[in-house]
Amino acid sequence: MDSPGLLDQVSRVANSQTFRGSPSLCKLLNYLGNYAMSHPGSSVKEYQVATEVFRRPADFDPKEDATVRVQAGRLRAKLAEYYSTEGADDPVILDLPKGVYALEFRPREQHASPEAVPVPGTREASRRIAEAPGVSPWNWLSTALLILLLVTLVTVGYAFLTHRAHLTANAAPRVVEPEKIFWGGVLTSPADPWAVFSNAAFVGRPDSGMRYYDPAKDRNKFVLDHYTGVGEVLGVHSLDLALAHLNRTVRVKRGFLFTLDDARNNDLILIGSPSENLTLLDIPSTHSFLFGKVMEPPRAGNVKIVNVNPTAGEPKEYLATPSQEPLIEDYAIVALVRGIDPTHTELILAGTTTIGTQAAVEFVTDKTHLQDLLDHLGAKSPKDVTPFESVIRIKVSKGVPVESTIVAWRKI
Repeated sequence: MDSPGLLDQVSRVANSQTFRGSPSLCKLLNYLGNYAMSHPGSSVKEYQVATEVFRRPADFDPKEDATVRVQAGRLRAKLAEYYSTEGADDPVILDLPKGVYALEFRPREQHASPEAVPVPGTREASRRIAEAPGVSPWNWLSTALLILLLVTLVTVGYAFLTHRAHLTANAAPRVVEPEKIFWGGVLTSPADPWAVFSNAAFVGRPDSGMRYYDPAKDRNKFVLDHYTGVGEVLGVHSLDLALAHLNRTVRVKRGFLFTLDDARNNDLILIGSPSENLTLLDIPSTHSFLFGKVMEPPRAGNVKIVNVNPTAGEPKEYLATPSQEPLIEDYAIVALVRGIDPTHTELILAGTTTIGTQAAVEFVTDKTHLQDLLDHLGAKSPKDVTPFESVIRIKVSKGVPVESTIVAWRKI
């Protein structure tokens, strides 16, 4: 097949139903296809893919950023899915071998139907042997013994496989990883979920100083809405890596661009406090644990989590370390609620500070913490993952969350 024909095959795969909703993978596939045509037999560098396909900065370091490797792994999985379904009859197979960024084109092997062969031990087999010219009695005896040996081996093999199947059927049930159980219950839609991260309104300028927008006195001032916390950034990265291992893609949108149509038609993962995303107040949220602001000095302006109906031994509110001191403790809400359309879900991951938000995302992407969540839910399969609300306490060291524990729990 000539180059235009091969590029047509790349386009066919990229525009398939399997790749629909995965624009980053389509972009990578088309790029590698064009590179293969213009540089036959050579592999593109990881740095080149990062900067030209995924728009990473010039100081991109593959040791610190695994974006290209993750996306390449997802592309291999998508190609395998495509050729096992709608591309099962394609004459050319696109392949991305591990360890290189070079797309290969392989013609699909056509297997001819084998000529019918007599089965050893049947009358037809014996008749053909007996009628074969030049067959001596000794040769016939040797052949008969060989047939007997083959029949014996087949019988023994069949008995072994039957016994093994019996043992397998009566063995302990296969353990399903907590990630597959939890996310299988959270992501109910086949469409990729939206991850909506907080980006609060600021006034001022980065070079001369910024502060949070105050509607009481900043109505006529220019609003900056393109800054967000480090916890939200690292949280989105952790979430993307976790879902990539489950062959899922996450679509990312900042809070100021979030719309109610997004909420109606998609599963949502909300990263960051609603106090920084006022639009999030228009959609379903938690009821047992709510975000609020401290009004009294000396902590006026700090964000807190209010415990609406505290049970015995629970505090009425959860507060991080005062903002005047180094942060050593924070709190976050981890909750799963039904969306505007009850067939969709909202996963809320939000701390009272940006570090708490980072810890909340890491809580649902870490196997140990996920098992803790599943134990609280009593969940053994995705269908057992039902709406809940929880508060986690986070220990912080030098700006990094180092330990997280569930301290309050409500199953809805």
